[in-house]
Amino acid sequence: MTPIAFQGVAGAYSDMACRAVFPGRPTLPCTAFEDTFAAVVEGRADLAMIPIENSSAGRVADIHHLLPDSGLHIIGEHFQKVEHQLLAPKGARLEGLKIVRSHVQGLAQCREFIRRQGLTPIWHADTAGAAAEVAAKGDSGEAAIASALAGEIYGLDTLAGNIQDIAHNTTRFLIMAREPLDPDPGAGPAITSFVFRVRSVPAALYKALGGFATNGVNLTKLESYILDGSFQVAQFYADVEGHPHDRGLRLALEELSFFSREVRILGVYPASPFRQTENGHGGTSD
Repeated sequence: MTPIAFQGVAGAYSDMACRAVFPGRPTLPCTAFEDTFAAVVEGRADLAMIPIENSSAGRVADIHHLLPDSGLHIIGEHFQKVEHQLLAPKGARLEGLKIVRSHVQGLAQCREFIRRQGLTPIWHADTAGAAAEVAAKGDSGEAAIASALAGEIYGLDTLAGNIQDIAHNTTRFLIMAREPLDPDPGAGPAITSFVFRVRSVPAALYKALGGFATNGVNLTKLESYILDGSFQVAQFYADVEGHPHDRGLRLALEELSFFSREVRILGVYPASPFRQTENGHGGTSD
């Protein structure tokens, strides 16, 4: 079975997301996001699991720049609840810890716990990599903030569980493939993701987005980012509810195209059941 690729090392939250959505499928760790995309483009993996935003930390850096030129299409989404564990070598005790290692986001999401315990935080490239380093060193004064899966893989004890400051800490992932998906418009709620650049005219963004309001299309995400060093060219990433075959979204996209220099659809895919949960901030779906 061809694996699903993710950025990070074994035990990363992206690895957990792969296993949650595709149980039994092997996973392929990749050093960088570009390597993750390349693994799919080159056929070493069928799919890629890419984090795009976190409910606590916001959007994942660089992803919006990389998605349009990845050569891949979005075919699904997954919301993974992030439950940080404090992991340490066997025999270590909470009161004996001095240093905690993790990715900058893992440290930020557990800031209050770290402060209460009086620990010195040290940044690491990723959470699971921090767990691997703590395991390799075997220092009872050092711990890592990472997933329960990382603890299992690297043989670490959990000294404290679910230490994140916000209970509903959740990461949204995009599932990407070489070929696009064209879900049946009548099969259930769909999400359409696209990028666009507006024309350089007054109120261009306001006019470009007006069609979504007048046609009753819900815009669930809108992000802007600069394309070059001049700070003059901005590209926008957007997620909307609906299928391009739906009359409302079709008309909205036509109006968007009129006021834009470029509109490119990155994917049309089924909406995750997570979006239909009672409060939108609860546990995982998929």
